[in-house]
Amino acid sequence: MSEMLTLTLPDGATRQVEEGTLPRDVVGSIGQRLLRDALAVEIDGQVQDLITPLRKGGSFKVLTSRDPDALDVLRHSGAHILATAVRRLRPDAKIGFGPSIEDGFYYDFEVEEPFTPEDLEKFESEMRKVIAEKYPFVRAEVSQSEARQKFADDPLKLERLSEFREDEIISTYTDGPFIDLCRGPHIPDTSYLKHFKLLHTAGAYWRGDEKRQMLQRIYATAFFNKEDLEAHLHRLEEAKRRDHRVLGHQLDLYSTDQRVGPGLILWHPRGAIIRNEIENYERDLILRHGYELVYTPHIVSEKLFQISGHLENFKENMFGAMDVEGASYRPKPMNCPGHICIFQGHSRSYRDLPIRYAEFGTVYRYERSGVLHGMLRVRGFTQDDAHVFCTPEQVPSEIERLLDLVDEMLKTFGYPYTIELSTMPEKALGSVEQWNQAQDLLSDVMRKRGQEFTIDEGGGAFYGPKLDFKLIDAIGRKWQGPTVQLDFNLPERFDIEYTGADNAPHRPVMLHRVLVGSMERFVGGLIEHYAGAFPVWLAPEQVRVIPIADDFAAAARSVADRLKAIGARVHVDDRSETLNYRIREAETLKVPYMAIVGKREAESDAVALRIRGAGKKQDVMPVADFIETVKTQLTTRALTL
Repeated sequence: MSEMLTLTLPDGATRQVEEGTLPRDVVGSIGQRLLRDALAVEIDGQVQDLITPLRKGGSFKVLTSRDPDALDVLRHSGAHILATAVRRLRPDAKIGFGPSIEDGFYYDFEVEEPFTPEDLEKFESEMRKVIAEKYPFVRAEVSQSEARQKFADDPLKLERLSEFREDEIISTYTDGPFIDLCRGPHIPDTSYLKHFKLLHTAGAYWRGDEKRQMLQRIYATAFFNKEDLEAHLHRLEEAKRRDHRVLGHQLDLYSTDQRVGPGLILWHPRGAIIRNEIENYERDLILRHGYELVYTPHIVSEKLFQISGHLENFKENMFGAMDVEGASYRPKPMNCPGHICIFQGHSRSYRDLPIRYAEFGTVYRYERSGVLHGMLRVRGFTQDDAHVFCTPEQVPSEIERLLDLVDEMLKTFGYPYTIELSTMPEKALGSVEQWNQAQDLLSDVMRKRGQEFTIDEGGGAFYGPKLDFKLIDAIGRKWQGPTVQLDFNLPERFDIEYTGADNAPHRPVMLHRVLVGSMERFVGGLIEHYAGAFPVWLAPEQVRVIPIADDFAAAARSVADRLKAIGARVHVDDRSETLNYRIREAETLKVPYMAIVGKREAESDAVALRIRGAGKKQDVMPVADFIETVKTQLTTRALTL
């Protein structure tokens, strides 16, 4: 006798079905129209397709194209349809994995020659044939020996099969001639995939291991309707236009050099101006918020990281040790242990707390070469790091202050944001009780403040939970921004103490926080957010003064001198090149203002003003008025011209 399962429908009604019943039969019993629209079902929050037997009861929800979770099912099936097309045209291709991912899907293949753009066109055309043939996705449960026989010519699949437990269900899916080792879920048949696009190829190590063979990964995307696909492709084109690596070169902001080493950024003068403006702004901001500036060494004794737990929990991300007179030293991956040492340099009283230390501290972390990406993923970067040492009673008010600080900073740069509360990871220091207490403290402050947030299960740092601020850029992408971390563990490991009002020793609480986070990543993000067209206060060059002929060069230099007197960054372009050539160069460098000086302007102490983004439009403006305009832009840190 099969066990009976109880399914609870969204309206509260229940159904009793035998274990092993197919979800499509349950959906059909609810209504044939619903069955026509159904793509998958959700059982107690877990998505499965219509042909995977039910093995547990619980809440039962039918997923249609209106449900966000159904898009993952469509994309996962899109990966299989892609593999079907590739194997038709390239039978020699060994198959790897093909999951859905954020914004699309991919499939990995092992081939002797990399795929070309022409190959992608052929694969996409073949996919449309597979879709038109309306192959159903057929699921089968097989034994280990049966599976090995089916995938005898696919070593990547055989490797995966060797990792299955004896009691684990092995399932395959077939669509037409193609069979894949897969747990699902899938759409009912290939015809459901209508709006898709193959995007590009990239090399990818098998299982993400750089010691293994390089595979060819084909990236693609799919949506339920044409409009969503076109909007996504437009966003991709816009992202390409904003690529900080291209703009960084075009605007002469930064570079990398293999002689220096991958993942290590060389800031050019124009990029250094942007960085310096951010640091100056933030330095003034945090001093106003009660911080004290400190500096700590770039390399420190390995003993410090033994105490902190970094060698135990973070070693794979640290650079190797160097021998110094028989002792091991490492480049620091974090600034917090150094700040703790400064705190412990004196005895502390409860009257001294809170103490807030801040540092623009450069740290070094080992990242695999395959994940390095311009300024966004690097091996050496500067953090605007800070640590607050406070009493347990002061924690809620300090978190409030940090939330105010982050909000003020992000508004200055024009970023809306969301907040995630990241909870205890699998690899963590301290007790579950400590973690729960810390997580509750953070969430209580947020709720009392009326601040919306979501939960990122298991996303905390190894020493404490954190608030992650996700910046939303001009085209809707999210970037990692500020973090606020609550830490009971490092004070314990370093035996940090202060003397309380009762004259007894007490343990302080530590709050870790960054505002921009990595300066490199933040500036890379700003380049893409503004598409290189920075607000005046951040622009490396704020005004370019262009005399139309040598006769007006003196008048142009006079305009520049008066602008420099208010702190503006100005360049006079009095080269012998044509006026149009000089204007085009200023446009290429995305200079906010061009002040053109000719006979009329020189005689009337005016400029013909061209504003970035306004095309060929020119307005004649008295120099005094223009200077006042620029001054207002600088003092208010205006985001628009």
